[in-house]
Amino acid sequence: MPRRNWAGNVRYSARQFHRPTSTDELRRLVAGSDRIRAVGTGHSFNRLGDTGGDLVTLAGLPPVIDVDPERGQVTVAGALRYGDVARHLHAQGYALPNLASLPHISVAGAVATATHGSGQTHGNLATSVAGLEVVTADGDLLRVDRDTDGDLFAGMVVGLGALGLVTQVTLDLVPTFEVRQYVRLGLPREALDDALGSAYSVSVFTDWRAPELREVWRKQRADQPPPPADWLGTTATDEPRHPVLGMPAQNCSPQLGEPGPWHERLPHFKLGFTPSSGEELQSEYHLPRAAAADALAALDEVAHLIAPVLLVCELRTVAADELWLSPNHRRDSLAIHFTWTDDAAAVLPVVAAVEERLAPYAPRPHWGKVFVTDPAVLAARYPRYADFAALLTRLDPTGTFRTDLLDHYFPR
Repeated sequence: MPRRNWAGNVRYSARQFHRPTSTDELRRLVAGSDRIRAVGTGHSFNRLGDTGGDLVTLAGLPPVIDVDPERGQVTVAGALRYGDVARHLHAQGYALPNLASLPHISVAGAVATATHGSGQTHGNLATSVAGLEVVTADGDLLRVDRDTDGDLFAGMVVGLGALGLVTQVTLDLVPTFEVRQYVRLGLPREALDDALGSAYSVSVFTDWRAPELREVWRKQRADQPPPPADWLGTTATDEPRHPVLGMPAQNCSPQLGEPGPWHERLPHFKLGFTPSSGEELQSEYHLPRAAAADALAALDEVAHLIAPVLLVCELRTVAADELWLSPNHRRDSLAIHFTWTDDAAAVLPVVAAVEERLAPYAPRPHWGKVFVTDPAVLAARYPRYADFAALLTRLDPTGTFRTDLLDHYFPR
C-alpha cells in the first residue's frame, strides 16, 4: 500500500496498513479498530483521508462488476478504478453518463468527494449512484438504496469516508456511445457561456496570463457535426494538446475529431499514462453557473498572484443535485479548478487570495483538494450541513472514521 498520496504532498501517518481480502475480514478489522480509514487511489490533495489509526485498502476485495440489464445498473467493488469498470461496461454495450478528467481514480473515492466531469446537463459522478454497501463503525454491513432510503441515501453518498467503508457501489447505466474530441484555441471571454453549453462535455483551459481563454476541449457525440472553422472566434489546433504546456500529448485522450468509445474520450488522460503533471497541488471551487462572468472578473484582480504558481486552470460545468455535501447541491455550477505547482508555501497564500475574491459567490471547495475556508463559512454554504453532522454522530458516535480534518470541519 502506498505511504503517500498520489501527488506525494501527504505522507500517511497511520500506525498500521491493512489489505483484507474479504468483506468479513474487513468487518472484523473495523470492529476491532478505534480509528480506521480507507485509502483508494490516493488522489486527494489534503489530509481528509489521513489518520493516526489504521489505514486500509479495499483493493484486495473481490473485483465485482455485476450488470443488471433489467434495472439498467451495475454494482461494482468500490475500490475499482473508473477506467477498469468502463472498459468492462463498454464491452457489454453499456456506458456511464460521465467520467472525470482522469480514469485512474477509484469509484468509491470519487463518489465520496463528489468528483465530476463536465457538461451542463450532467451531475457529478455521485449522482449516478443508486445504492451503496457500507461497513459501519461497529462492523455491520449497511445497504442504502436511492429508491427506498430517501434522506439517508442523500446524506450518505457524498460521505467523505466519514460514515463507513464503502465496499460496493451501484451505478446507473446508459447505452454505450462514441465521442469525438476537438480542441479549439483562443476563446474570447465573452463566448465562455456559449462554449460551455456547446457539447456533451466541455472543458476550458486558461493560464491567467492573457485576456482570452487558451483552449476549449470539446467532447461531442460522434454523430454530431464538427464545429465550424470559425466557431466562436476560435481556431482549430492541428496537433494533439496536453492541458499543461510542455507535457506530452501522448498521455491524453485522442483529439482532432477521431471517433472513439466514450471511456476513451470523456477523460482527458489515458488510463495507462501519467495524468496531469504528476507533481502538483490542486484546488477547485464550485459557484453558481450564473455568476461565471463576475467570478472570473473578480479573479482577474489577483491574476498576478495566480499565474506564477499555476500550471493550468480548468473551467467546467456541473448540474445541480440533492446530495447533502455535494458542492453542486441545489445549484447548477461552474467549477474553477487550479492545478498548482508543487510548492505549498507559495501556493497557500494564493489559495487564500482566490477564496477571498470568490467569497461573494459562496464558493464550495472540492472536498479532496487544497482549501483554507473557515469551517463556519463553509457550513453556511450547505443547507444540509447540520444534518450531515448529526448523521455523522449517529452512524459513528465514537469517531472510528474521523480524521483531524474532519474534526476541523465537523467538530464534535
